[in-house]
Amino acid sequence: QVQLVESGGGLVQAGGSLRLSCAASATIFSVSAMGWYRQAPGKQRELVAAFTSGYITNYADSVKGRFTISRDNTKNTVYLQMNSLNPEDTAVYYCKARYYGYDYWGQGTQVTVSS
Repeated sequence: QVQLVESGGGLVQAGGSLRLSCAASATIFSVSAMGWYRQAPGKQRELVAAFTSGYITNYADSVKGRFTISRDNTKNTVYLQMNSLNPEDTAVYYCKARYYGYDYWGQGTQVTVSS
């Protein structure tokens, strides 16, 4: 069983920045994919940014140029730097990791962007 713990969410004004962290209980060298998803009220969960096939990054069009995903393998942690936030970014942000074909999810962290 792999545990993922997210942190770094909060309330920020439009134009501001936040950095989310996702700490895994197992080494992230073993993951085949790891990244961030978000779910806004009344909407489906969607991909925000992820590492796929190792170190290849994939971003949602809506966050390209504003968000950056990164990783620190020594800390088993993946980060999401979010800049130029706008109210449409308000959502619960979830971390997901795929280990040996099985998906693990974190509990989520709330990000609220006020206008």
